[in-house]
Amino acid sequence: MTLKNAPAYIQLAVDIIQILEEHELDNETVLKALSIVTQDFESKTNNTSTSTS
Repeated sequence: MTLKNAPAYIQLAVDIIQILEEHELDNETVLKALSIVTQDFESKTNNTSTSTS
């Protein structure tokens, strides 16, 4: 399977990994930032699902 045929979430993950590696950030910084991003998108997902219920 090539990346071109991969699901959108896999393509996005690869892009994010590449961007983070290019910035040469330490792992702790990256993980903390990703935790914030995850919390933000989970909050948006929860708000969307509760407002449409």
